[in-house]
Amino acid sequence: MNREQLTRMATGKGFIAALDQSGGSTPKALLQYGIPEDSYATDKEMFDLVHAMRTRIITSPAFTQAHILGAILFEDTMDRTIEGIPTSEYLWGKKGIVPFLKVDKGLADLAEGVQLMKPMPDLEPLLERAVEQGIFGTKMRSVIKEANPKGIKKIVEQQFEIAKVILKAGLVPIIEPEVDIHSMDKQASEKILKTEIAKHLALLNDEDRVMLKLSIPTEPNFYAELQKEEHMIRVVALSGGYPQNKANKLLAKNHGLIASFSRALTQDLHVDQSDEEFNKMLENSIKAIYEASIT
Repeated sequence: MNREQLTRMATGKGFIAALDQSGGSTPKALLQYGIPEDSYATDKEMFDLVHAMRTRIITSPAFTQAHILGAILFEDTMDRTIEGIPTSEYLWGKKGIVPFLKVDKGLADLAEGVQLMKPMPDLEPLLERAVEQGIFGTKMRSVIKEANPKGIKKIVEQQFEIAKVILKAGLVPIIEPEVDIHSMDKQASEKILKTEIAKHLALLNDEDRVMLKLSIPTEPNFYAELQKEEHMIRVVALSGGYPQNKANKLLAKNHGLIASFSRALTQDLHVDQSDEEFNKMLENSIKAIYEASIT
């Protein structure tokens, strides 16, 4: 573990940019950016286009360590370069931004009110490559749709089981059991989730350090206890489908909770914008999310 990166993540001001759309979510990200699905015929063409979009974001003068602590990458992005430099190396070496890697393979079918993560048979080799690339930590997402105690228990158990593999590899896991913002019993799910997370945090080794990525809670500062837990580097919030303005307003009510936004970060960017327009729009977006993250 890079101690300088650890200190930055634990004490720095800013937020995490989620640039980790995978094969399933990339078409939506490109469409939001102004590139329809009929613009590409193969996965390679699709990933080339999304890498060009991410490169434009990362190389923008607005994308700096002044407001951004870390960036989450998709595996394909980690394996590519920016200006001839491996992406993770560019982020840390050129921008001072801590690189993370999305490691999950998507969601399983809904069962007991939740969607667990699909199996990850190649996780350990992927973690080895991540370490070689200078990645600091990982991110993995599962989703809670209903306040089903059995389902939520399984979600948290799976997350921490895989987190221990990631810790063993020398990386910091971002544990992401998202509660669907449209759930009719969102607040009830959050209560069950917090209890289950606390149980598993108490079982970690003294030296283990983890992060959480959670939906913005219904009750402001609901996760304050988890933020102070001895194993916790940082608790970050996902936008969950909220537009940026609403996500920022909700986030700002939670002291110490910082953003890790994806769609809400890039929602106003468009492929046809001039570099001046693009950079100004990105700058405005970054500053607004930053302000909501330092309350």
